[in-house]
Amino acid sequence: MTNTTDSYWWYVTLEGGPGSEEVLASLAEMSGSIGSEESGAGSSALIRAYYRTSQDLGFWVERLEEALSPWPEIKIADMGKIENKQWHTDWKDAFPPLPVGERLVVLAPWHRGTEPADRMPLYIYPGSAFGTGYHESTQIVLTLMEKLSLEDAEGADIGTGSGILAIAAVKLGAARVRARDLDPAVLSEVRHNLELNGIEPGRVDLEEGNLLDGMEGPVNLLTANIIIEPLLDMLPSVPGMLAPGGRALFSGLLAKERDRFLAALEEQGLRIVDELVINDWWGVVAARNDEQPGR
Repeated sequence: MTNTTDSYWWYVTLEGGPGSEEVLASLAEMSGSIGSEESGAGSSALIRAYYRTSQDLGFWVERLEEALSPWPEIKIADMGKIENKQWHTDWKDAFPPLPVGERLVVLAPWHRGTEPADRMPLYIYPGSAFGTGYHESTQIVLTLMEKLSLEDAEGADIGTGSGILAIAAVKLGAARVRARDLDPAVLSEVRHNLELNGIEPGRVDLEEGNLLDGMEGPVNLLTANIIIEPLLDMLPSVPGMLAPGGRALFSGLLAKERDRFLAALEEQGLRIVDELVINDWWGVVAARNDEQPGR
């Protein structure tokens, strides 16, 4: 893992309209920020997001610009580097234990031992990979996933990031999950998170790859928490990946993109089973149309 005592951090300041602080913070987290703070100025909302120096600044700006594409009213105001000072300890306070859904709680490893007795812990080190659990799109998938019967299921997690969805699937009963990401740099973070959660070798297989390209099915559970364009790209391959009774969970979508995505699901022979909105974000559980409703 990255040394949290690096002498400086990158920062990028995001600017939006009044009242957009929550959206700015969510976009910062979605792009891999390890923390952010508000710095409002006049009629604008400003968030300064901090990033680790394990990647150059251009890498983080590119990830931010991808996250910002559906939000033309939000812009990057400035960027640079800042001396670490106390940040390397203060940033840990930004990740308190987070209850999700009815049965789960997401915890950074330094909170181990504080788990509520009635919740299943997911230990995630807040690294540079997306999926700390604090973004609404991740919470949507976890909340929808915990409602499913996953006993002995075979799963695939596309764009695995931190591995949180694969870890949750295994803890909720899946026999095995193939966790895939286009960025090979995140796979070491997934391995670390697997160790934190005591996931046995072979329960989660890590792969470098693009969407469903070359992946063989079928699977009982398919999860993908990415943005709409790659989700649309992979949809034609989804029906053939799902076993009878299988479910696909899609997130990383804005609520305003719901109608467009539902139309794409229908076009590919998929139907909606469940859905959830948290703030501006939306996610959906889908099944094949040739499956009898209610199964």
